Amino acid sequence: MSTLAPGRERAAASLTPVFVRLKLSLIRNGLKGSSKRKAAYVSSLVFALVVAFFTTLGLAMLHGNAHAGTVVVLLAALLAVGWASMPLFFPTGDETLDPSRLVMLPLRPRPLVRALFASSLVGIGPLFTLCLAAGSAIAVARGPVGALAAVLATPLLLLGCVALARAVATANVRLLTSRKGRDLAVLSGLLIAVGGQAVNFGGQRLFQSGGLTQLEPAEAVVRWLPPATAVGMVDSASEGSYGVAAAQLAVTLVALALLLWSWERSLTKLMVSPDGSTIAASESAKARKAERDGGGFWSLMPGGRTGAAMRRTLRYAVRDPKTKSAWVTALAIGVIVPVANALQGTGSLYLACFGAGMLGIQMYNQFGQDTSAFWMVAQTISTPRDAFVELRARSYALALVTVPYTVLLTVVTAALVGNWRDFPAATGLALALLGSMLCTGALTSARFPYSIPSDGAFKNVAPGQAGLAWIGIFGGMLASALICSPVIALTIYADVSDQGFLAALLLPLGAGWGVLATWAGLRLAAPTVARKLPEILVAVSKG
Repeated sequence: MSTLAPGRERAAASLTPVFVRLKLSLIRNGLKGSSKRKAAYVSSLVFALVVAFFTTLGLAMLHGNAHAGTVVVLLAALLAVGWASMPLFFPTGDETLDPSRLVMLPLRPRPLVRALFASSLVGIGPLFTLCLAAGSAIAVARGPVGALAAVLATPLLLLGCVALARAVATANVRLLTSRKGRDLAVLSGLLIAVGGQAVNFGGQRLFQSGGLTQLEPAEAVVRWLPPATAVGMVDSASEGSYGVAAAQLAVTLVALALLLWSWERSLTKLMVSPDGSTIAASESAKARKAERDGGGFWSLMPGGRTGAAMRRTLRYAVRDPKTKSAWVTALAIGVIVPVANALQGTGSLYLACFGAGMLGIQMYNQFGQDTSAFWMVAQTISTPRDAFVELRARSYALALVTVPYTVLLTVVTAALVGNWRDFPAATGLALALLGSMLCTGALTSARFPYSIPSDGAFKNVAPGQAGLAWIGIFGGMLASALICSPVIALTIYADVSDQGFLAALLLPLGAGWGVLATWAGLRLAAPTVARKLPEILVAVSKG
């Protein structure tokens, strides 16, 4: 990194206002030329201000409550976790998160850190955090010493959160700008959903077992973890524990200094070290050759067109961000619903069928996942037999994951609800439902294909094709229920009549019905695919 001459120290000192103006310009210019962006930003700002106002008011109303300290200290810890994790899941939300863009400028690390730190305090997030920090300090501040501590704690909590976010983002900037970082952004919604379920379950358990009193041991530890120590300092000073408050203030300041030092060190290393474009890939030639030749796990696949199509489908699920997001979301939500209900005491073994249904949806719109690259697949299909083999290979690839997953999920649900008697019937029903959805998935892929845009993490249907997507998905789900209705009727009859022998037979019957339904769907869809290849290619290439 270039160094500045002593005569230019003055210019370095003026770097901070330049970066603050740059951040404001980025916000202002990002709103130009797009009414949608402007509306989204204004609505986000209004929403954040409304939530911040009522949250701050609610925290201020906790003043004098016996559990106010517990609430605000844990809230400060949650704020810090949120600030540290958000750059990992939303790396494109702030253009200044990638300091490698400044690598060609003659800037010293320390003035650059000061300038980036100041610019980081501009935005909706810092404003929201400042409001919550102020409300938390008001909630526990009592007396003149407590008020003085609150005045110190409010900016310290904000500075600690921002410094933590910047240190984490700079240390992981290579990850954030890579394909893995983009995958994290795509999967962020799933992690939020999982976290919401965990918070919901924890809240229910908490208020069933004594309320906020149960959190006091955790709060006693967290109040010594920065930046939550800033709020803990206010509580200690209000109670007259001035020595403890001084120690917590010292911990807060030392932690802030260490975060800034770590940030500066990571920034220096980032701006002087080579990246992936200037060094050779670390993967050995032998490993690359094994990957090309289909060694390792891929050697277990069958030969010919079937094995090649299976490998392509599974690689899409691992490498393509949209396909990976759909798969991981289906796998996770399929577990969350039955397991969360079982842990809350309202579960049923047959909720394991929900996981099978979520995975069966992955068979829908198979050719849309190929996007415009479907033309290469279309070049190899000339007869209904070729189309049948292609669809069969894709269903094999899905079954390779979904069948073991369905059986394992049923085992876990049965163990949680303590109902092993209905395990064969529930497993058979889940497999029959999975086979029925593979059947309708092949048919809807042939008749209602649509394009999946490659840009936009949350845009999964090309404009003008939403109707095709809804018809294919919901029509296929209804048709799957009708195809699976004989197995559903047998399951209900076995449960009502309490015939254990019939319930045990439902496992092989359900599995066989699923295989038969899948085969019939592939047979019916293959001629349509072979006949409508140009129409399918046009439909999946609009994104």
